[in-house]
Amino acid sequence: MELPPSSEQSAVPGKGPAAPDVPAELPFSERTFGDWLRTRFSEGQRFIILCLLVGLVCGLAAVGIHIAIEGIFHGVWDFSRHWEHLGIPWWLVMPWVPALAGLIVGIAVNRWAPGAVGSGIPQTKASFYNEFGQIPFKTAVWRFLLTSVYVGGGNSLGREGPTVHMCAAIASSMGRSFGLAKFRVQAMVPVGVAAGIAAAFNAPISAILFVFEEILDDFSSKALSGIVIAVVVSEAVARLLLGEDPILQARLGGQHGVHWWMLVAIPLGLSAAVIGHFFVNSLLGFRHWCAESFKVPEVLKPALGGLLLGVIGTGAYFATGLFGDPQNSIFSIGYESLELAFESKLVVGAIIILLVAKIIAVVVCYGTKGSGGLFSPTLYFGGMLGALWGLFIVQFCNWTGLNPYEDGTRMVGACVLLGMGAMFAAIIRCPFTSLFIIFEMTGNYSLILPLMVGNILAYSVSGWLRKVPIYDAILVQDRVSLRKMPTYQGARDYRHLPVSTIMHYDLISVSASETPAIALERLRKDPSQMRRSYPVVDGEAESRRGFLGMVMQHELEEYLDGGVERTVGELIAGQKVRKITPNTVIRDAAMQMVKEDIRQLPVVSPGDSTRILGVLTLNDIARQQNAMSGHLGRE
Repeated sequence: MELPPSSEQSAVPGKGPAAPDVPAELPFSERTFGDWLRTRFSEGQRFIILCLLVGLVCGLAAVGIHIAIEGIFHGVWDFSRHWEHLGIPWWLVMPWVPALAGLIVGIAVNRWAPGAVGSGIPQTKASFYNEFGQIPFKTAVWRFLLTSVYVGGGNSLGREGPTVHMCAAIASSMGRSFGLAKFRVQAMVPVGVAAGIAAAFNAPISAILFVFEEILDDFSSKALSGIVIAVVVSEAVARLLLGEDPILQARLGGQHGVHWWMLVAIPLGLSAAVIGHFFVNSLLGFRHWCAESFKVPEVLKPALGGLLLGVIGTGAYFATGLFGDPQNSIFSIGYESLELAFESKLVVGAIIILLVAKIIAVVVCYGTKGSGGLFSPTLYFGGMLGALWGLFIVQFCNWTGLNPYEDGTRMVGACVLLGMGAMFAAIIRCPFTSLFIIFEMTGNYSLILPLMVGNILAYSVSGWLRKVPIYDAILVQDRVSLRKMPTYQGARDYRHLPVSTIMHYDLISVSASETPAIALERLRKDPSQMRRSYPVVDGEAESRRGFLGMVMQHELEEYLDGGVERTVGELIAGQKVRKITPNTVIRDAAMQMVKEDIRQLPVVSPGDSTRILGVLTLNDIARQQNAMSGHLGRE
């Protein structure tokens, strides 16, 4: 992995950073563990040893969170059933358990672990690109505990994203303990991510591909060696403890009617792209509404989301008629329902109920700041969509006499597999990972060509519908900009990204009713609030609504020195306000700046041009251009 050079890097090419000297006479009791390692191993040797240990620890952690979630959920089910002995129906108890789990998560997140919310992959990317991969070890502990409680308590999210975050924190912490330089600690993050994915999905190849597609900015062989070591060790640990079998059993037989199946993959890929786009828009919209407009204490939001999930899940359990295992509903991860779909044991009505209910449940759980990921729900959506197409094809074959598979069960199972891959490509936007993860999760390689067709079609259409992938969109929504955008979005095509990926969100406004003297006096009380320019709003200075225009720092000072008693609103009267929205592409914004000979543009809400969201400056564009030029070797 090529990382930006730092002051800690060695001047000797290929040797890595020079290890700081540790005085031999330093008493052993005063040496840190990192000091002891530096005296015995080179930087590269410590990195390889650490990759082995990270694979071992992350494998154990991933297996642990898997067992914890399964154990807690089945304990919850037994607990709800126990109340029937007291004359209280289980369905009156079960909805409150996810709510209790959400309350625990809400308290912990708001008091001790703010970084343990959501899937953890956006946080991992932000730490990797903005903070040299510095993730505290306590993040791993809280991730393990809160995801186990939240998902194990029945809430409808996955464990894989939190496993990624947990393992990244473990790898980062171990890197610092080993006394590695900053850029080596940063390199440990993708090592931990790969180890976590491999153990969570029983998918070593997909783990490596995901790291390169989602986390890293290039396909460097230097990164590959350490990642492969950790993946092999982590996967060996997971298989030793959990067994060799794939997560989902899909026995579809050999390849039959490949050309016919490729025609099936086309409508399935298109429908996956549309449903995936609808899901992403719903999740981001509900998440934004919960953060900005849902006026309840933050600590209660996950609890209310859990209560709503409990009601939806209980209703879906009865509506589908799939009695027995509660995971046949939409509670928790839900791979059991996918296995029923593979075996063609679900009727059309049950599939539609599970698909719609699961989408609503995931939007609610994620939007209310639960602790869980999106990988498993994405596969769930795709599996149910594929099952619908499979049942339709079976019926169509009965009408027309076409019969590519004699066994309708195998036909439905094949469509489930195709749907899972297409939906993963549409939502997560990692096309290579989406291809291989289906093979590794199911142990079935018989439909590689139609799977490739469906995946690339879903990936392309979803990219056309929404330019920014879901994890980056979450970072943008949280007003976090990556200092260097990953190049899988197109290093040569960064100009087509929306300005929301590089704009500034930390606005300090002034009120139109203030005089320049009052505004400057207020701003100078806190030097951190001083800016070159300020949005002018018609109301309180802290507001982002009622945007009227921009005023420069020097303009306020000039009118102050002139002794003219005017308000800031009068100062900017008649100003021609040029605005853009977060979806404006960087290229168009840059062209507008050049044409108008201006250095900044206010970014306003697409639905309300009087609500300012941030500011885009020429420096933002130049910084992104320099980062991409450096990646392409132009420096």
